[in-house]
Amino acid sequence: MKYKIVLFLLLLFYSKRSYTQEHSIARKWNEIILQSIRNDLARPTVHARNLFHISAAMYDAWAVFDDKSDTYFLNKENHGIHIPYKETKFTGDINKNKEKAISYAAYRLLIHRYEISPGYKKSKIIIDSLFEKLGYDKEFKSIDYSEGSASALGNYIAKKVIEYSWKDGSNEKYFYTNLFYEPVNKPMILKNPGIKSLDDPNRWQPLAFEKFIDQSGNELAGSVPEFLGPEWGEVFPFGLDNKNLKIMKREGNKYPIYYDPGPPPQFLNSENKLNEEYSWNHSFVSVWGSHLDPNDGVLWDISPNNIGNLNIDYDDLSLESLKTKYKPIEGGDKSDGHRINPYTKNPYKKQLVPRGDYTRVIAEFWADGPDSETPPGHWFTILNYVSYHPLFERKFEGENQILDSLEWDIKSYFLLGGAMHDAAIAAWGLKGYYDYIRPISAIRYMSSKGQSSDPEISSYNSLGIKLVNNFIELVKEDDPLSGKNGENIGKIKVYSWRGHKYIDDPKKDYAGVGWILAENWFPYQRPTFVTPNFSGYISGHSTYSRAAAEVLTLLTGNAFFPGGLGEFTAKKNQFLVFEKGPTQDVKIQWATYRDASNQCSLSRIWGGIHPPVDDLPGRIIGEKVGIQAYNFGKKYF
Repeated sequence: MKYKIVLFLLLLFYSKRSYTQEHSIARKWNEIILQSIRNDLARPTVHARNLFHISAAMYDAWAVFDDKSDTYFLNKENHGIHIPYKETKFTGDINKNKEKAISYAAYRLLIHRYEISPGYKKSKIIIDSLFEKLGYDKEFKSIDYSEGSASALGNYIAKKVIEYSWKDGSNEKYFYTNLFYEPVNKPMILKNPGIKSLDDPNRWQPLAFEKFIDQSGNELAGSVPEFLGPEWGEVFPFGLDNKNLKIMKREGNKYPIYYDPGPPPQFLNSENKLNEEYSWNHSFVSVWGSHLDPNDGVLWDISPNNIGNLNIDYDDLSLESLKTKYKPIEGGDKSDGHRINPYTKNPYKKQLVPRGDYTRVIAEFWADGPDSETPPGHWFTILNYVSYHPLFERKFEGENQILDSLEWDIKSYFLLGGAMHDAAIAAWGLKGYYDYIRPISAIRYMSSKGQSSDPEISSYNSLGIKLVNNFIELVKEDDPLSGKNGENIGKIKVYSWRGHKYIDDPKKDYAGVGWILAENWFPYQRPTFVTPNFSGYISGHSTYSRAAAEVLTLLTGNAFFPGGLGEFTAKKNQFLVFEKGPTQDVKIQWATYRDASNQCSLSRIWGGIHPPVDDLPGRIIGEKVGIQAYNFGKKYF
């Protein structure tokens, strides 16, 4: 089933007035990039790189014609690679030359980057369609711009960026395949309950599917997808620098990592017993799975009046500190909300909805499933919404003169693209090195050992999961889960989302929440996907989102969305894909870019993908990456 968030439906944010605004040539090509991502495999690292390289190429094609701006690639040396450029006098109208150079550069790079995509035929149609509609010649391939040809300049920029890309550490030439990484754990066979083998409970475990369909809805050959991008820390960054770089080694291999937060909690403590931090973090995910039932009678005000405006110290990641940042039982974070919309000067209108609708909607909204732009592209859709909002003035950092749409789009794509690229390098560098376990493996593994809370009751094991009253308990004799012959007595049960076996038709059924054997626990995801095929620590969604939120705040000179509010409506029984719902229309609302970012982070806990210890370091690093990329990039203007 196709995902409901086509164009991520953030385009629905627009008023009818906004559609009357003429999109710049950069915006038109950005929309083509986003659609090409939707037609491709779910590769957030690759797409972040593509968004950056194409945005930077368009920026250079524009900057050549702008006396006040400096180029990024042309006549520069980046990471030891020099791209020559000779000053040239271009003939004809300067604005037409800008558009021509931008278009040829974007066209050539798009064709090159997406020609191996499973949806390339669909992508090529729209790529060619825009190029031809603009009146350009696909057969013109000259790179000799010396006679003043803007078309040749665009071709030249694309060619040089491609050559640069062969050497940038991504292994693009060999389809981004891993060079040395090998998982230490055997795959979990998902059709079977529990977990049969886990050599190292600190490390990532592959999953074995009967049929694997990636986040973009592509059915892939083989039942065990490999780790995506464990060596991505090797890729040439944008604004990241060596001050925050460490070269780590594991199993004889080198892992460059930026902004190292230190290791996540390990399975064993110093006494060779279950580490409380490890147990708490992963059990936390199971407990939050209990919030996914819209019929539990819990209503939340999900407006900015109640959610957002989180002000906490992120630097302390101890267990005690983590416990103060979330609401472990109720759900959500300890944000205060915003009392007044700074644009209207009126209070934000309350919006009461079932908690189970809100949690499921945001879990799917931010999941970046089929037909989505993946996390880095998702934030480009948000940028596009902001840039063409009728209440927004395109003033750089909120000051001075209003920029024309082309200059604004070119500069904003360059900055956001650089930040998304660096976020991918930082997050996946850490993912590759720490290679940390996902909740589905941790929860099932701890539960298979028994319980470590009380040595006086049954199933005690110092390596077993910690019991949590009403959420993680033992199966007893009179329990409906005990089994026909009592075979499940003494096993761990969890009160959480019940999983896929309760859903025959996602259009008609929803699983709800109830007691299930822990060995059957699943994240709130599709059964053909379950969890991303890479390690958990740190959260990519948290890193991307926080970096983007910082860029948008700095770029616009305002922490708030235009008009003080961004919103998206998930329609009753139309929006959810994993199961039926929501039970009523749900408006997702944000006052600030950071509010949206924080919501994205929380959605991954409700989605069963990340524990808190994956989330907060991602936010911390994302903030640093976003600010650093922004300050680095704006020096070119």
